Amino acid sequence: MSKRPNFLVIVADDLGFSDLGAFGGEIATPNLDRLAFDGLRLTDFHTAPTCSPTRSMLLTGTDHHIAGIGTMAEALTPELIGKPGYEGYLNDRVVALPELLREAGYQTLMSGKWHLGLTAERAPHARGFERSFSLLPGAANHYGYEPPYDATTPGILKATPALYVEDDRFIEQLPEDFYSSDAFADRLIQYLKERDQSRPFFAYLPFSAPHWPLQAPAEVVDNYRGRYDAGPEALRLERLAKLKALGLVAADVEAHPVRAISAEWEALSEAERQVSARTMEVYAAMVERMDWNIGRVLDYLRQQGLEDDTFILFMSDNGAEGALLEAFPKFGPNLKSFLDQHYDNSLENIGRANSYVWYGPRWAQAATAPSRLYKAFTTEGGIRVPALVRYPQLQRQQQISHAFATVMDITPTVLDLAGVRHPGTRWRGREVAPVRGRSWLGYLSGETPRVHDEKTVTGWELFGMRAIRQGHLKAVYLPAPVGPETWQLYDLEKDPGEIHDLAQERPEALAGLIAAWQRYVDETGVILSESPFQP
Repeated sequence: MSKRPNFLVIVADDLGFSDLGAFGGEIATPNLDRLAFDGLRLTDFHTAPTCSPTRSMLLTGTDHHIAGIGTMAEALTPELIGKPGYEGYLNDRVVALPELLREAGYQTLMSGKWHLGLTAERAPHARGFERSFSLLPGAANHYGYEPPYDATTPGILKATPALYVEDDRFIEQLPEDFYSSDAFADRLIQYLKERDQSRPFFAYLPFSAPHWPLQAPAEVVDNYRGRYDAGPEALRLERLAKLKALGLVAADVEAHPVRAISAEWEALSEAERQVSARTMEVYAAMVERMDWNIGRVLDYLRQQGLEDDTFILFMSDNGAEGALLEAFPKFGPNLKSFLDQHYDNSLENIGRANSYVWYGPRWAQAATAPSRLYKAFTTEGGIRVPALVRYPQLQRQQQISHAFATVMDITPTVLDLAGVRHPGTRWRGREVAPVRGRSWLGYLSGETPRVHDEKTVTGWELFGMRAIRQGHLKAVYLPAPVGPETWQLYDLEKDPGEIHDLAQERPEALAGLIAAWQRYVDETGVILSESPFQP
């Protein structure tokens, strides 16, 4: 690696572990599959339980409780407002990866979802990106469609406007043919064409797909017509079999049972099944369209002779989204009636700009299996996500990695490859947090057998849900009503589905992890509070 590489970091929003073809899925993802089979597929890569905490960790290398997203901005409760680490935006206690790379001579480009601040002074251009086109909130209608808002508009819709900014200028009007994934790829390709070719680039492409509302071009949705008519359990079993065949999970893996308050497939009426299957068809189309757009970016890099000189990383920001939005009072008690009044969620219109749907916990757990539960949980289904690395100059390519890694490792890895030193605890006259992650360079180069040794301790907390892991042992605490409100202990090497609680059998091991959890709280400033999203 005589010259500094370019970087392309791609993030999918709420993508399930087995959605991609290379990870066991039936969705057409030829571009990501090519990267995956050419590169290194990571099966034990972990994020935060939801989107903005993960993004803060990705761009800083430290814990989200330090970086300003101790909880999601949308979930800040009175006891958290004003507390350090709970600012609701990427704070000044951290230095962002693009700030360091830009300072070191890289051209820093971004096109996609930000979710780390809603104002101009907290937008990407203020945190190191030379060029940026960004959706600032955590979600939005993918076509930019918005009915008139009034006093009856549910909170979830008010919190997710189509608020876009380019550099320091807010976008007043989106084009009529706007679709988020297409627009993000268009703008990144434009920035790459206009770049200063004398400098290496760092390009960040965080899609807002396939996050709800589930929307995709009709011609892509048609590719999946009837594909999901057998229901989510049939899909779950199909994908588990493919995961085993691909060597991504053990042949004898025991999958965690599905947990859901929604009715089972067999209990639904024919009309209800049609609607449910259609939501999954649209979801699949969103993933396919995202892959198609990634292919457009890769085509440009190939045409310019840049692909093999570019370190490409792809990941999801958390587990598949299983929430039933209508069950959460925080999102607005009149959500369903408002959608019925202002949107057309008829079967034939699902997926269009003026529809607004999500797919629920059973389809989500078809994508997170064999793991337990889904997004927002500190169980593996919420934090273990698909990830891949392609860079031909590394030794570990065309392989599968079962080594534990976290999203906090990305910043130190990129800096290491770029030959840039993190400033440690001071940058430009202010105190900043050091990285908590670890560079993958030694591992990717084949010099070390793993990224993290058995002594490494990693903690998680969000919405009062907790977890702490050391080696293969993991302790999980899920508060009521979603969990037993006590610490549970699992050996992930033998029980990746987190099914067999060892708390009674191994009390000393659990006590050690609980002590490690308390150290994690002390180090990161975790403040435990009740989740505002509890049903």
